[in-house]
Amino acid sequence: MAPAPGNFSQPKPAIRIRKMTENDLGEADRVTRLAFGTFLKLPDPMAFMGASDYIRTRWKADPDAAFVALSGDELVGSVFVTSWGSVGFFGPLTVRPDFWDQGVARLLMEPVLECFSRWKTRHGGLFTFATSPKHLGLYQRYGFWPRFLTAILSRPVSTGDENLSYDLLSERTAGEGKKIISSCRQLTEKILEGLDLSREIKAVQVQGLGETVLIFEKNELAAFAVCHCGPGTEAGKDVCYIKFAAVAPSADAPKYFDRMIRACSSLAKRKKLGGLTAGVNFSRQEAYHQLLEMGFRIDTLGVAMQRPNEAGYNHPGVFLLDDWR
Repeated sequence: MAPAPGNFSQPKPAIRIRKMTENDLGEADRVTRLAFGTFLKLPDPMAFMGASDYIRTRWKADPDAAFVALSGDELVGSVFVTSWGSVGFFGPLTVRPDFWDQGVARLLMEPVLECFSRWKTRHGGLFTFATSPKHLGLYQRYGFWPRFLTAILSRPVSTGDENLSYDLLSERTAGEGKKIISSCRQLTEKILEGLDLSREIKAVQVQGLGETVLIFEKNELAAFAVCHCGPGTEAGKDVCYIKFAAVAPSADAPKYFDRMIRACSSLAKRKKLGGLTAGVNFSRQEAYHQLLEMGFRIDTLGVAMQRPNEAGYNHPGVFLLDDWR
């Protein structure tokens, strides 16, 4: 018996992986929103991320570390890889829903691992859905293991911090800026050997994504925060997003952590933004508890998967904010 019309389909072309180009950005953004929005069962999947932009900002930060999956000429997936010195992470890794469970994600993992190898990454990671056995199983294939949960928290911008003393990297000269970026690297080196946020700091500067907030004490850098501000960045509409922040280890770290958060709130106020968002791994329990005391509440929970299965900088006593989405 011949098959009824419509009961069969043409085989899909073999998947190939290549570097992302500027011409791919629009479709990569569309597929990312569609994939996450569909997985989360949003009424309108394309509403995922709202006014946030993870695609253009991450491609511009490092075009050599962004990759697409193609079926014929169709873009059906993408992934971004980020280097923070000795630390590397990847994401978002997305696949168009009609290509789910067909091995596309596994093919996209190949350039991720190649980047980590080329960069000599000593500690790799990702942020994924803690409740999804499929995601956990995929990444465990490559030696990434779930450890503590990571929370994405937010709070409204508070009043009363307008006169707080802090510095902005954008207000320094080019020569001063280079020295300050070096100081930021020296600070993070005290937390984990080789940890280096120069890439994120420069991306914010070059792309005009926001500001790097600096807290000095007696001419020594005590804390810094890399912030995205508003739509067209990873923050989104009306939000100041603390993408990364760190406090130099010391007995006074809680004090400087408090001052840093209030400085970011002051910055948001200056930018006429209504909310602050930040991520913290639950293993950094003091930082997490202090955020709660300052009025932050959890919006999203995910799990940090790490390779090797070690703490890295995720342990008690570290006052550091980040998320690997």
